[in-house]
Amino acid sequence: MSTVYDCGTPETREAGMASAKNALKAGRLVVLPTDTVYGLGADAFDGEAVASLLRAKGRGRDMPVPVLVGSWNTIDGLVYSVRPQARDLIRAFWPGGLSIVVEQAPSLAWDLGDTRGSVMLRMPLHPVALELLREVGPMAVSSANVSGQPPATTASQAREQLGGSVSVYLDGGPATKGQASTIVDLTSPTPRILRAGAVATEDVADVLGTSPADLLGENAP
Repeated sequence: MSTVYDCGTPETREAGMASAKNALKAGRLVVLPTDTVYGLGADAFDGEAVASLLRAKGRGRDMPVPVLVGSWNTIDGLVYSVRPQARDLIRAFWPGGLSIVVEQAPSLAWDLGDTRGSVMLRMPLHPVALELLREVGPMAVSSANVSGQPPATTASQAREQLGGSVSVYLDGGPATKGQASTIVDLTSPTPRILRAGAVATEDVADVLGTSPADLLGENAP
């Protein structure tokens, strides 16, 4: 059974946060608002919960689940080595619509799919998401939709697609951007944009001191 909580009022927001926290601890799924689109989340360190997330989306392990964090410092325990380029991007765009792909710390006991030693990280710019992340720690979060369908920009759209596979829906109103995050791959010496999105390619290039064409590489139009 699913429960929807309107996070627009203090009372229901508090109840929703408590319910979401309990659901995540029990290995269940939660839908939460972010600044880009709504996310489908699980405890990042619960392999069964992450597997449930992939099943709910109808997605395979070949598409690993990204991780959302609630603070800049959280990544120090998740990443093998935080390169200066990553620090520059984090300072410029976190919290916000930029995801970075980096080498994960080898000691991490999680299973996000076939990651090949990397992890995609983002800190969202949304008060509900940040509050939950600071309560429960890093979460495995993918867009709240069935694979092949449009990402949900409202809680009701997410519920239409995911239904009872989710225990708690946190309704934080319409997503402000309604556009997926920009993804920058930092696992090789030359940064690459894997997906253009909420943060402009030109802005990323300015921070990294390179050209948009170099960042896009084979993805250039």
